[in-house]
Amino acid sequence: MLKPAEPPPGGPDPAGGKPIGELLNQLVDDGKAYAQAEFNVAKAIAQAKVGALKLPAILGLAAFLFLQAGVVILGMTIYVTLVSRLGPLLAGLVATLLFLGIAGGLGWYAARRLKDLL
Repeated sequence: MLKPAEPPPGGPDPAGGKPIGELLNQLVDDGKAYAQAEFNVAKAIAQAKVGALKLPAILGLAAFLFLQAGVVILGMTIYVTLVSRLGPLLAGLVATLLFLGIAGGLGWYAARRLKDLL
């Protein structure tokens, strides 16, 4: 049977005289502190990125709302122009079909591009 190793006489004790259980507890505590520090760093980075994206997102939403208003005005302009030539009902149908055709074409193109990516 093997005998446990004894520290060299007069030399320093590599464990510092601490029991294994205490060293393991210290290791676990150090690991928890490291994980918490890493989590805090990741959280700070995410908050900084969200803060940096806030203004561009608001400006993009405002631009989208103005774009939508422009499309509505364009549709109304087309309708009013066609009313004098075709009458109100037919002008409404023509303007609606025009914009539904544009929306369908854009939707088809988007679906095709998405299918190509996947």
